[in-house]
Amino acid sequence: MNVKDSNYYRLFRYTMIIILLVILVTGIIIISFCSKLFENSRLNGLKDVGNFYISAISSEYISDNENYIDYSNNLRQKLMDNHNLRICMYDVNGKCIVSDCPENTPLDESMRMRIDYNAEVLELCSPSLSYSKPYLFFGRQFNVQNNSFYLLVYGDTDNINNFTIKITVFYIILAIISLLVCYFVMKKQISRHIKFESDFYRIIDKYTKGDFSEKLETDLSPNLKHISESVNMLASNFEKSEEISKTFIANVSHELRTPMTTIGGFVDGILDGTIKKSKQQEYLVLVSQEIKRLKVLITSMLNMSRFESGTMSPNFQETNLTDLVIKVVFMFEKKIEEKHLEIEELDSSRLTAIIDPDLMQQVVYNLVENAVKFVNDGGKLSFSFDKKDDICIIGIRNTGEGLRDSEIQQVFNRFYKTDSSRGKDKTGLGLGLSISRKIVHLHNGHIVVKSVYGEYTEFQIQIPENPTIAKEK
Repeated sequence: MNVKDSNYYRLFRYTMIIILLVILVTGIIIISFCSKLFENSRLNGLKDVGNFYISAISSEYISDNENYIDYSNNLRQKLMDNHNLRICMYDVNGKCIVSDCPENTPLDESMRMRIDYNAEVLELCSPSLSYSKPYLFFGRQFNVQNNSFYLLVYGDTDNINNFTIKITVFYIILAIISLLVCYFVMKKQISRHIKFESDFYRIIDKYTKGDFSEKLETDLSPNLKHISESVNMLASNFEKSEEISKTFIANVSHELRTPMTTIGGFVDGILDGTIKKSKQQEYLVLVSQEIKRLKVLITSMLNMSRFESGTMSPNFQETNLTDLVIKVVFMFEKKIEEKHLEIEELDSSRLTAIIDPDLMQQVVYNLVENAVKFVNDGGKLSFSFDKKDDICIIGIRNTGEGLRDSEIQQVFNRFYKTDSSRGKDKTGLGLGLSISRKIVHLHNGHIVVKSVYGEYTEFQIQIPENPTIAKEK
């Protein structure tokens, strides 16, 4: 992935442009504000000098109105030397009294009118004929013993310009440093995000091709870490699901192939005469058993599909649960004899409930099949039938290896097989108990497992005597 195509790179670029504009606008505002403050400070200083001069001249005029001109010139010269100013004073008629103007230029009439109108004028003036550059100006009319005078004080703007230049240079340096800091800090962070985005697209592309060997980095900021962990978890679950699906397909293929091969072989043997007529009945029984096994397998897969689609609807009717269990046990008669098993409590009293007999038969079939499969040779299969508070309880127990606590917690999970069952159950799909629990839940009941490792395992089906009433409640 090209770095410039990254969303984070575009975000970085736009952010830097915004930061630059903010710094520029902020700089203009700060420099203008500071320059204006300094300008006002200089104007106020000019005004203070002018007012001081007026106060001093007024005092001198009152004490000696004949010789105040000399005093005014001397004071004017000192102030001009110390403050780099230009001071002019005019009488009421606009005649220059104290000034260095050529030929004692009279006071401009428009200026006198402005001063008379405003009492005083304090401002920054643009270049004029007498000043080739901007200048500070203070003008005031004052009275001493019924005599009116006009004072004009001019100051240069060199200090203001120098101050503006200095603060501009200082701000530019500060702005460059700030911009560089922002650039490197953001670039470091954005680089990690760009790398994450690049890795994300690359790894997701691998996931779409079924390659889950690589995972996203999680040592990131909290939001990206959450995204990475979620995607990694999703990939792990999908990978696990893919593995389970492959195992499921392989097991289904094997489960379907085995009874079909057996059925086909026996039927062909009967048709071509390989199997003698005296043995045909025996082999037809085996064919019947394989067909039943095939039917159970297909029913399990169809029921699982119906459960997941939510289209399973039980057909409730009153059923003898004891007879149903006995019927299922007889389906395993041959295997029971082969393992020399002892059957206990199968002849219990009659227990009836309103159930879907076909679905409940599948539950009992799955539990009996597991019991026969994992019981120890010469062991016992025990059955119990009980009813407590309108709850019918069917128990199926087998002696043998039993289940560990960790296995009990997972035994009803879809496709789950215990470690010990993997060696004994080569063909099972791991669907039986998952489907059984779903069927029992459809009857508003529960299926529980009890086990002592190394001694026994017992499954109990607990359903209401009338699930339809319990459902309405």
